Amino acid sequence: MNVLVLPPVNDDQKKRLEAAAPGAAFTYSSPEAVDEELVAKADVVFGNVRTELLREAGELRLLQLNSAGYDRYAAPGIVPTGCALCCATGAYGQAVSEHLFTSVLCLMKKLHGYRDLQRAHEWGDLGEVATPAGANVLVLGAGDIGTHLAGLFAAVGARVTGLRRRAVAAEAPFERMATMDELAELLPQADVVCSVLPSTPETTGLADSAFFAAMKPGAYFGNAGRGSLVDQAALIAALESGHLAGAALDVCSPEPLPAGDALWDAPNLLLTPHISGFYHLPVTLDNIVGIAAENLAHLAAGEPLRNQVLL
Repeated sequence: MNVLVLPPVNDDQKKRLEAAAPGAAFTYSSPEAVDEELVAKADVVFGNVRTELLREAGELRLLQLNSAGYDRYAAPGIVPTGCALCCATGAYGQAVSEHLFTSVLCLMKKLHGYRDLQRAHEWGDLGEVATPAGANVLVLGAGDIGTHLAGLFAAVGARVTGLRRRAVAAEAPFERMATMDELAELLPQADVVCSVLPSTPETTGLADSAFFAAMKPGAYFGNAGRGSLVDQAALIAALESGHLAGAALDVCSPEPLPAGDALWDAPNLLLTPHISGFYHLPVTLDNIVGIAAENLAHLAAGEPLRNQVLL
């Protein structure tokens, strides 16, 4: 079995991968350096390879992504026939949730405003701040990342409701679990609304002018899922009017955001360039390698694969 590895794994991580598939031949490259010839020889590709390189990958048995998202690979004709597609769901919970939680807390404490004052060399008082303690927090998407995020908010005394497509019983750290058809009822009750939803036809444009108008005056909004969720003009309007107290975005549309886009100058917006995940927190890559190693072992044994996407 020929295994092509694209993430920047260290020596210990290489050992974990190689131990999972004894006797396999491993080639280590990168998303930038990999070419069609390397992909064509591979039985397994671990990493988000450029989709055009998959055209000649007739021997491919497993494409193990290093991302939780898989949208562009799930399109018809991208993954070769007979190849399993697996994502890295479960690897990013800690990193993305910590980033989004910290961003919302920064807004609640007006730290973004004090940073602006610091840069302007001004000594000022921005007044009253908010707290997550006792707040009603609504988390859209109650999977791995959403559950980690709920745990952070619950740890500081927030009451957290999760939203997901199908009804399930609520388990800690969620006090309540609701379904997406209850969104309109729950938005006016929430002091903080955070989304970690993937991009689907149902989520595209979900956070529109009606969504933001339904939110409680003075509430906070956060998004670390996909930029396609948000009508950015509607968000800007909600911030400019003061209806929302602040918004934290790690994703937007398009990415990169053009220099002249109005989103840059929206008041009380904390915008980061889709960096909450990736490998910025080292444990994330460890988690991804663990998923890949598990699937290499399952593939060799003919066992069901973890995080397999149904194509």
